[in-house]
Amino acid sequence: MRIRPLAALAAVAVAGLSLTVGAQADATTAPAHHGVKPLHAAPLQAAARSTSTLKIGSSATQGVVSPTPKVYLVFWGSQWSSDPAGVATDMQNMFKGLYGSQDTWGTILSQYCEGVAKGTVTCGTSGIHINHPASTPLAGVWFDNAAASPAGSTAAQLGSEAAKAAAHFGNTTQTPNLNAQYVILSPTGTHPDGFPNSGFCAWHDKTSSSYGTLAYTNMPYIPDSGAGACTTFTDGRLLSGIESTETHEYAETVTDFWPSIGWNGGAGEIGDACQNMDAYVTLSTGTFDLQGLWSNSANKCVTKG
Repeated sequence: MRIRPLAALAAVAVAGLSLTVGAQADATTAPAHHGVKPLHAAPLQAAARSTSTLKIGSSATQGVVSPTPKVYLVFWGSQWSSDPAGVATDMQNMFKGLYGSQDTWGTILSQYCEGVAKGTVTCGTSGIHINHPASTPLAGVWFDNAAASPAGSTAAQLGSEAAKAAAHFGNTTQTPNLNAQYVILSPTGTHPDGFPNSGFCAWHDKTSSSYGTLAYTNMPYIPDSGAGACTTFTDGRLLSGIESTETHEYAETVTDFWPSIGWNGGAGEIGDACQNMDAYVTLSTGTFDLQGLWSNSANKCVTKG
């Protein structure tokens, strides 16, 4: 999970001042945050090698990772008729290109698996591995614009929107929802779960529904916080923060699908130890700010697999 103090980011123009949060939320329960931990950019890199090794939290064969990632982008609310930063096009283009040989970032995830003993650090050839997509992981896009999204949606409302999206896309049993992640993108001018005053860039979680357990992300309209928010880059590019944040949440959802039975370490999930590392990566659909991820095999934060 990712949580960053945006006020601090604006003050110092970097995104390395961070908090790690675990949240559990369903459609009927308010979120409970666990293990809140401030991380400062300088000591983070020094500590990463000794504290950030990821271990699998369950021997289960489903819900631990997402072996075949499927991303559903949900642009929630009629307010998406205004998109001053061009987020909708950018998010679609990023996921349309996040596959194949040109995507050397996504291959980091393939070392992780499910179906092995709890506490495993290295999967080797065992277990059910995360597959590097041979085609785009973008499985669907929905502009849910029949009504306005709330000005300040709650975690419960976000979870309900994920369930609504599952129905819209026809994912009405648990089986397709073992790989589907629903990215709930709120429009400009809104404050989902208290963003930005709650101190986070975004978070991911699971929610119970009549279609099974669903994985979803709360993705605010990060460009509202200005260039430099939620990214380490200081070049003034307005979309870098939301790209860095969404790749963080995507990777954490893939490797810790139903938090927190997947891959976690002393610094949190796969993206938490590496929040002060970003790289511009050129895909077939453009160049995007992809956040660094923890690699057990390399024993460090990396931006290439």
